[in-house]
Amino acid sequence: MSGEPVITVVGNLTADPELRFIGDGTPVANFTIASTPRTFNRQNNSWDDGETIFFRCSVWRDYAENVADSLHKGMQVICTGKLTVRGFTDNSGAQRTSIELKVDEIGPSLRFARANIEKVSRGSGSNYGSGSSGQSYGGGQGSWSNSSATAGEVWEGSSSSQFDNPPGF
Repeated sequence: MSGEPVITVVGNLTADPELRFIGDGTPVANFTIASTPRTFNRQNNSWDDGETIFFRCSVWRDYAENVADSLHKGMQVICTGKLTVRGFTDNSGAQRTSIELKVDEIGPSLRFARANIEKVSRGSGSNYGSGSSGQSYGGGQGSWSNSSATAGEVWEGSSSSQFDNPPGF
């Protein structure tokens, strides 16, 4: 489909991404992002929380495995994607509508956390469930890390010229 609205959401994951495999073995990860708008109240000189919005999200194939390996409950993430509308029949037989976010890009917010990036070779899949990636995540002000690669090793051997001379540098 074309013409779906593209939005960017900043919020927290409500649970670990759920990785499952459809009939032909294609991986899909589903997760929910909770985003709470905040406004500054000049009368009280404080921040007020608005009503939380929950975005149900999905991502497919190798991308799904990368998301499931990298993102965890409570992490603040930045997500860009297309809003889609899906109709379905609930358990009582009533027609319902669900608005979902088909993820184009997602990653941890680095406002209160640090991340070390591990480049994944195309077509190689991932080590989902192996426990050998060196990842850890602690709640609060973000202490997520992936210790399996150093900054110098991240793009080693990469022929991607888009990272060699970014615009404005």
